[in-house]
Amino acid sequence: MADNGNGGSSTGVVAVLVIFIIVVVLAVLAWRGGLFGGRTTKVNVNVAVPQASQPKPAASQSSP
Repeated sequence: MADNGNGGSSTGVVAVLVIFIIVVVLAVLAWRGGLFGGRTTKVNVNVAVPQASQPKPAASQSSP
C-alpha cells in the first residue's frame, strides 16, 4: 500500500466502522418492525392492586 500522507488507512477504517454501524441500526429497526418474522410479545398492562384487608386500629378506651 502506498501511503500518500493523507491518512488513507484511517479513512478506510472509519468508513468500515460507519458502514457497520449503519447496518446494525438498520437491522435493529427491521427486527423491531417485524421484518424478520419477529416474535409477537403480548404484554398484559392490566395491573390490579391487591386489596389487602387492613386491621382497624383498636378504639381508644380512655376514660374522661
